[in-house]
Order: sequence, then structure tokens, then C-alpha cells
Amino acid sequence: MGREHRVRDIAVQAGLSETTVDRVLNGRAGVSARARRQVDQAVHDLDRQAAQIRLGGRTLVIDLVMQAPARFSGSVRAALEAALPGLRPAVLRARFDLSETASAADVVATLDKLRKRGSQGVILKAPDEPEVVEAVDRLVAAGVPVVTLVTDLPSSQRLAYVGIDNRSAGATAAYFLTQWLGAEPGTVLVTLSRGSFRGEEEREMGFRSTLRRLAPGRAVVELAETDGLDTTIHGQALAALTADPAINAVYSIGGGNRAIVQAFDDLDREYRCFVAHDLDADDLSLLRAGALSVVLHHDLPTDLHHACQHLLQAHHLLPAVRTPPSNLQPITPYNLPG
Repeated sequence: MGREHRVRDIAVQAGLSETTVDRVLNGRAGVSARARRQVDQAVHDLDRQAAQIRLGGRTLVIDLVMQAPARFSGSVRAALEAALPGLRPAVLRARFDLSETASAADVVATLDKLRKRGSQGVILKAPDEPEVVEAVDRLVAAGVPVVTLVTDLPSSQRLAYVGIDNRSAGATAAYFLTQWLGAEPGTVLVTLSRGSFRGEEEREMGFRSTLRRLAPGRAVVELAETDGLDTTIHGQALAALTADPAINAVYSIGGGNRAIVQAFDDLDREYRCFVAHDLDADDLSLLRAGALSVVLHHDLPTDLHHACQHLLQAHHLLPAVRTPPSNLQPITPYNLPG
């Protein structure tokens, strides 16, 4: 394991000392199981990025830090790794700290750890909490540029935000729902993973304000703090559907769509329209089955390419770049990408 990589590179990737890495690689005692897992993951990451590393040139080590369901963070990770080979003039190597249920304190601990051990850039998806903003500002003060992804921390010293215009996305969802439902009565179920994610909050505000204008009498039932996890959202959706027989449409802001569809099925209930975000594997399958009406998607590889460009700019390796909000792509069962 790891013989194709320098001990130093593995240590940087794993966030461990070279001595610890050497012990793991040579099968010596006195190393924790966690350290062995970290080394194994680091070697795996380096193997995946080997083609890009072989290009040579200056190497920057950046970190992707996300609190999101694995189905989404996995898509972002794949998009970042796909973007790396096309970046110039430096070589970027990525490390990953991905969690489904991290608290604000957990995110702060991760960011403070990166500040102490060193990083040349952070791409961050995290809740907009005061302690997270302060941790970002400490990173930036230490010379580590931060780019927010999908959801912003506008009061922080972050370098840039990359992603869609979330308020416009919510308004678009309201437009689709009102077109589908027309004059038919009913209530809309709106689901979020966490209200502290600025991007989700902006989607909800855009949705509600547009819905009030287009369909002023239509009621909304909201589910929040689900983390977008199927196991959490299924029970909440069942309870909401049982309590309100009028729910006949869904705007899913934070994911967990398979569980929401299952809740309708469990109660033998139908819905007229289901608008979701992000074409991950679950949503692709649900679209093909006709369980989703439309998915508001954006090009993650382009987002990650832009995020990396901002980090290269911070290191004076590219001229100043300005990136507009990502294009929002409505995907239906009839225009699925190849």
C-alpha cells in the first residue's frame, strides 16, 4: 500500500505525521485503527488523483469540507476530482472532510484543525452560524482562502460564493408548481435539511414570495431539521401527510426525496407535482420512474472548476476571476442527460 507515493505526500493528504505514516506502511505496532484508516484513505485519494499529479508544476493542497447527505457530497467529490485535471497552471490535490450530520461545533473544529495543520484553500458547505463565520475568518486571517459552495456565508471573509442564485431557484420552483396545479386546491409540502443553511433559507424565501404572488390562497406545510436523510425525513413526512390530507404537491429543498415518495406510497396517497433539486443518483432514478416532476439542476463540475479558479487566483496564479451564478437547468423525464 502506498509504495507509489512519497511518505511525505501521504502524510500531508492524511493529516498525520510522517512517522505515523511510515509505521502504518511498514506494519509496525503502536498505531491506532483510525490512523490506519486515514492512511488507507489518503493512499486511495492519491491513487485517484495520480493522473493529475503527474502533470507536474506547483502543487496546492486544498480541502473540501461539507455537511450534506452522502448522496450529494459524493457527487460533489466526484465533480471536484473530475475538475482537477483541467486546472492550470498549478496542480491541485484535494483532501476531503465529508459528514452527513456535522454540527456547527464539528465544522468549527474541522476548520480550526485545517488552520493549524495547514491548507492552501478550502471549499466549504456549512451552516450560516456565528461560530462557523468566526472560524472562516480565522482561516482567512491565517492566509487560507475559503470559497463557499451551494450555500453562502455572506458575513464572513470568504473569497467567493459559487453556486446557483438560490432565491431565483425557489421562485422557479413556485412557478412550476403553480403551472402544474393550476386552480386545483391543495397544500404544498416544503422540506429543508437545515434552516441554518443560507442557500436553503433563500430558496424557501424565493418560493414563498413567488407562490404568494402566483397562488395567494395556497397553503404550505414545512418540514425542517431533517439533514436531508431518508431515515429522518420519512417519519416527518408520514406525520405531515397524516395530519393534512390536503397535501398534494412537494417542493423538496433539502433532499431525502426517495423517503418522501415512500411516505406517500405508505399511505396510498398521490401527489400532483414534485419539484426537487440536484440530479444525484436517487433523483435520476426517481425521474426515470416518473416519481419526480422536475429537478432543478446545476452543473457541479463547472461549479467546482470555478471554485478552484478562485483559489488559484488567491495564490496569484490566475488573474482576477468573476463567476456568475450557475445556470439552473430544469430536468424532466423527457430531457435526461446521457
